[in-house]
Amino acid sequence: MKTTSLPILFPLTLILLAIACSSNEKNTPQTPQEPEKTLSATNAFPALTFNRPVEIQQVAGDSTRFFVVEQEGVINVFSNNKSVATSQIFLDIKSKVQAGGERGLLGLAFHPDFKTNGYFFVNYTAGSPLKTVISRFKAASSTGNQADPQSEAILFTFNQPYDNHNGGSLQFGKDGLLYIATGDGGSGGDPQNNAQNHRSHLGKILRVDVNKTDKGNYGIPADNPFVAASSGFLPEIYAYGLRNPWRISFDTETGRLFAGDVGQNVREEIDIITKGGNYGWRLKEGVDCYNPSSDCNPAGLTEPIHDYKQDNGDRSITGGYVYRGTAIPSLSGKYIYGDYVSGRIWALEMDGDKKKSNAVILENQGSISSFGQDTKGEVYFLNHSEGKVMKLVNGNLN
Repeated sequence: MKTTSLPILFPLTLILLAIACSSNEKNTPQTPQEPEKTLSATNAFPALTFNRPVEIQQVAGDSTRFFVVEQEGVINVFSNNKSVATSQIFLDIKSKVQAGGERGLLGLAFHPDFKTNGYFFVNYTAGSPLKTVISRFKAASSTGNQADPQSEAILFTFNQPYDNHNGGSLQFGKDGLLYIATGDGGSGGDPQNNAQNHRSHLGKILRVDVNKTDKGNYGIPADNPFVAASSGFLPEIYAYGLRNPWRISFDTETGRLFAGDVGQNVREEIDIITKGGNYGWRLKEGVDCYNPSSDCNPAGLTEPIHDYKQDNGDRSITGGYVYRGTAIPSLSGKYIYGDYVSGRIWALEMDGDKKKSNAVILENQGSISSFGQDTKGEVYFLNHSEGKVMKLVNGNLN
């Protein structure tokens, strides 16, 4: 069994190899390229370290501060200043969160109107039996550095049959709707076939309207693909067939939704998520058949825009962001992503909805648990084991 982007639970030497049926040569990864010599990563806030950080965010329109999520159940806030020496606890819900391994407080998203209503949303695992909780909290004020832990309003929950593959990413689209990435429920090989089950929240991208109340503390967008289904399909489902989408993000220019989906034992993949799309798991792992291991029927499936083999030590993808900053012109419009195990970072260049090129830009960057993007489009990433916030910069620091 292979685990996801959070700490690897089993030695890699014990991983069982999955036998795949075929490989689409045009999607087969290129020979690894030399990293860009003009790019580096710098410790963005050298006086700060965090305990197992998994998410970094800014509030839209507010460049003055950052928020870092710690897996155990804490959100920290601090000034956007390289010399900042202290952070403050914005929210502490450790008492609610079941953390450890791939469990914990895994996602954070600020309401598009946070400056007016003070609302933000979190995704965490809790309880026994284990479940995922999607809930809303309220900041004491939109400019203050403290939220009210008693303000929780739960949108919905769903059970987790195993303790791994919890997904966790939350993102608001330009449509003002909340998109939620969920894993397939865990174990290995999706034994319950949750990702293809339209009656399960697992292995999906969900989409809800947090400004409506027809489902309690949220509503269903009228154009969700299964909103009118009469066969018990969940109306929250936006897309399906995912194994463990570890970080989704919107391109702030085009609005396209990117997902890094962690593979089983052979391939890792990147998808552009579209309404109603079926991304193949567990029928396929990347471009290869998985279950069945041969002669799988790809009809109706959406292929990844890029996938890569795990042969080079790249065993757990961490989805990133399309670079829209100005400090590194060579990265403009490229999707920046990494791998938790190898510590490599790549830049994926697109030509429309097709891959144009993919190049390694940095090596040996540690356990990359998440990427972030500031209000200016610059890209950051988190070193999970060392607790550092790193930033991509132009120029070689060596």
